[in-house]
Amino acid sequence: MRKPALSDDILMRVEKPARYIGNEVNSVVKDKEQVAIRFAMCFPDVYEIGMSHLGIQIIYSMLNEWEDVWCERVYSPWVDLDEIMRKRHIPLFGLESQEPVKDMDFLGITIQYEMCYTNILQILDLAQIPLSAKERGEDMPIVIGGGPCAYNPEPIAEFFDLFYIGEGETQYRPLFDWYLENRAAGGTRLDFLRGAAKIPGIYVPQFYEELYREDGTILGRKKLYEDLPDTITKELVMDVTSAPYPLKPVVPFIKVTQDRVVLEIQRGCIRGCRFCQAGQLYRPVRERDADKLKEYAAAMLESTGHEEISLSSLSSSDYTQLNELLDFMIGDCGRKHVNISLPSLRIDAFSLDVMSKVQDVKKSSLTFAPEAGSQRLRDVINKGLTEEVILKGAALAFEGGWTRVKLYFMLGLPTETEEDVRGIGDLSNKIAATFFDTVPKEKRVNGKVQIVTSTSFFIPKPFTPFQWAAMCTKEEFIDKAYQTKQGIMEQLNQKSIKYNWHEADVSVLEGVFARGDRRVAKVILEAYKRGCLFDSWSEYFHNDVWLSCFADCGPDIGFYTTRERAEDEIFPWDFIDCGVTKEFLLREWKKAQAQAVSPNCKEQCQGCGASRFGVGVCHERKTGNHL
Repeated sequence: MRKPALSDDILMRVEKPARYIGNEVNSVVKDKEQVAIRFAMCFPDVYEIGMSHLGIQIIYSMLNEWEDVWCERVYSPWVDLDEIMRKRHIPLFGLESQEPVKDMDFLGITIQYEMCYTNILQILDLAQIPLSAKERGEDMPIVIGGGPCAYNPEPIAEFFDLFYIGEGETQYRPLFDWYLENRAAGGTRLDFLRGAAKIPGIYVPQFYEELYREDGTILGRKKLYEDLPDTITKELVMDVTSAPYPLKPVVPFIKVTQDRVVLEIQRGCIRGCRFCQAGQLYRPVRERDADKLKEYAAAMLESTGHEEISLSSLSSSDYTQLNELLDFMIGDCGRKHVNISLPSLRIDAFSLDVMSKVQDVKKSSLTFAPEAGSQRLRDVINKGLTEEVILKGAALAFEGGWTRVKLYFMLGLPTETEEDVRGIGDLSNKIAATFFDTVPKEKRVNGKVQIVTSTSFFIPKPFTPFQWAAMCTKEEFIDKAYQTKQGIMEQLNQKSIKYNWHEADVSVLEGVFARGDRRVAKVILEAYKRGCLFDSWSEYFHNDVWLSCFADCGPDIGFYTTRERAEDEIFPWDFIDCGVTKEFLLREWKKAQAQAVSPNCKEQCQGCGASRFGVGVCHERKTGNHL
């Protein structure tokens, strides 16, 4: 019988106590005496967000399939419980056993977003694990980082024992086998890390040193041991159809951000948008077989009782078996009164036909992502959308009964001009006008159309063609948002357009973390010590504290954000091989500056380097089997 980590009086004092009690449907409880390895899988944000993340569900399910491993879940305690745990010295615990994380063998932290970095320190601190990897003793868990932010691990390198670079299904078994072998032989923590550093995809930062030039740029890297790899190549699942998948995902007690079954239909994207990091990191495109997905859908709906299923990918329209899968699901899910959601669709007749099959048009809105207000700038970012296609798609949507459209744009893209910014209002207005031109008065059920135009601020990310680009200052971002608002207010259909924009302060800080090096770590640590936590939550983000930490700790914000990089500059992440080459990214950077468009992967191979894996769309092109 397990003992709850929190007493009833504590649970009664915190918001949503169900975040901390475990015992949800499909959660896995094992006899700790019967397992050889205990693994805490952490999402460093609040339970509702972490429980919505498919990656954790995949790793949780896979590890718990192994008899000798028990994987538990850990999330960031909300601020109310955080305060109580510190006052009462309650160590952070796993939901399944309710036992301290510090007593487990591994703590794995998925890092999905740069603004969770202080939450990582919260997790370590509450777990009573030293924040610096070099200060951890033999009895402390091995702290592993993974996820997209691990592709530039340097700003948080000192807090992790190792990073797992790439997709998590491939190397955990070899890593655990080496851990057990080292432990049986009486090896030390250092012995384990030295051996782990030779496993493909594993990076142990304390065995490497960054060297800097006088101007602050990177001179190179120094290895502490000669037998360590110079390059860490990402791990890739070669056959996604046969890869582990959570057929019994944990069902939360409370409503979470994505309260539905998630069916991942493919990995990667053929489109090559130059701002998009995920589109590069997850190359090449690999599809799951539709027949297997049908089995998964039936099993997951049965095991969870969910009433909605979402087809997940970076570009669902490009999944070649989408019609076959949807025809099955519409019949099967329709009988069970289960809704189907389809994010990441493009603006075209095929996608709208698909949407009309699965959505109740009276309740839904359509989401379009033109990203830029002018055709010139859409060509710069290689979006692959023309105004004609956008307006035609909008017309088809309105004819189909949709009256609410969400539009997503970015401000501050490379080469952007005032005319490009004003184009956001122009395009929003044209889409609104398309509604009035397309739908006769007698068929306008709600009277008018609602266009919700949202802008985020462009942040150059590693492993994109824009990793060389300069980023705007906070003041420039705010000015661009003001120009956008003014442009919308000048439109004929302004009353049909609502405008939202992102916070500039957060974007600037995210830009620092995205392209930062090891010198940024001391700022993150100092900000955490001064109370920064849940920085991605606007009510808890304290920009003044962050600015004072940068001022006191030395690194200049502009060095990481507003400075355009030289073509031959060494980046903090250059030792990682993400599958696409730096030469390809540089070619795309130059094409962006020339406003030249690159075809998508199925139309013409661009020689990005991902073909070396010999799988997915790259393999299909070589064998002539692509559709």
